[in-house]
Amino acid sequence: METRGVIAAIRDGDSVSDASLGGFVKGLADGGVSDAQAGAFAMAVLLKSLAPESRRALTLAMRDSGQILQWRTDRPVLDKHSTGGIGDCISLVLAPALAACGAAVPMISGRGLGHTGGTLDKMEAIPGVSTELETARLQRIVEELGVVIAAASAEIAPADRRLYAVRDVSGTVESVDLITASILSKKLAAGLTGLVLDVKQGSGAFMKDIGAARALAESLVETANAAGCRCSALITDMNQPLASSAGNAVEVAEAMRVLTGTVEGRLAKLTCYLGGEALYHGGLCDSPESGTRQVLNVLKNGQAAEVFGRMLRALGGPVQFVETWQRFLPEATIIREVPAQAPGFVAAIDGEALGHAVIALGGGRKVESDRIDPAVGLSDILPLGAEVIAGQPLLRIHASRAAHADAAEAIIRDAMVIGPAAPAEKPLVIENVGP
Repeated sequence: METRGVIAAIRDGDSVSDASLGGFVKGLADGGVSDAQAGAFAMAVLLKSLAPESRRALTLAMRDSGQILQWRTDRPVLDKHSTGGIGDCISLVLAPALAACGAAVPMISGRGLGHTGGTLDKMEAIPGVSTELETARLQRIVEELGVVIAAASAEIAPADRRLYAVRDVSGTVESVDLITASILSKKLAAGLTGLVLDVKQGSGAFMKDIGAARALAESLVETANAAGCRCSALITDMNQPLASSAGNAVEVAEAMRVLTGTVEGRLAKLTCYLGGEALYHGGLCDSPESGTRQVLNVLKNGQAAEVFGRMLRALGGPVQFVETWQRFLPEATIIREVPAQAPGFVAAIDGEALGHAVIALGGGRKVESDRIDPAVGLSDILPLGAEVIAGQPLLRIHASRAAHADAAEAIIRDAMVIGPAAPAEKPLVIENVGP
């Protein structure tokens, strides 16, 4: 079936063979499919959706459009993917923790765009660290150390790179089928044994509605398992930042406090829950619960921090970072407290607005070419339900310019609502979506 026939069949709700989808994806990768045709395909999928078997075929074809990593290790190859949130620096903690528990972790990550932060930007807030690696070097680091956090090479799922750019300008980003194929084509190309997904739901997430989050989680889990990768998803609460900071260097600081065992809370708990699921998929424990305990143990005994330090050195980072991380992270020239204007309780937090406050400070991107300032951001963000008195700081702004701090403060005033009563506490893990 030629390209026009594939588009017309999906538009009309007709079935499309795996071979036809594979031919279309090949055209995406080699330029045989035009931007107009790619946009029409994306819109047809958004409006009509794909059957589960066609979604799987599209995902596998996109995986096969480029290089698929092979591993010379006896360790199970595990990874985690988050759909994006505020104050979410779990990857920096979870990747070395999984490696300390016996997994190989090629964590192929991305940069921040829009209101959510990017793992690569956080890593590169550490002086000397470079996450742009040739494939051979990435594989060597994983096989020697057990873990690397790095960018995807151009050889990984090139059809996804093309379709993703078209989706962004054609109003089709929201398609569950296309999100599924985009995420999993890259993860499956990494040669994974098992995968755990963190699907965020709430004010700071892309999925504000629990039904939408559930639909995406089920699509991802069904497709990954059908493709031979053991997978489950946790739908998690993002109605407040996961950590008490949002930015790059300030989130690295949060991750280091967890890695060095000096702080507990939502970030540490969710790291352990996700790690337990991943270790179970890799056959490294008898149950997710026992895996959770394993992750907690390597956080408390310092093994995860030690692995993180070795990985940083392999990426060009400081030799003594884990031991003296406070002296290496960049600091903003202006630190301003935002005081509560009335007594009460933190009743609501617009997480997406806090993300836009970080962008206003220069710590995020509106377009892919924007440069970011790793030192700026928000810290000491009070959690939902915290009781405050008038004048008490709601958070601290880290800025390079007073005008930027002013812009961020205006956003924060609207984003953090003080009310007469604390809101009902929501569970951190809302649902577990299994195979």
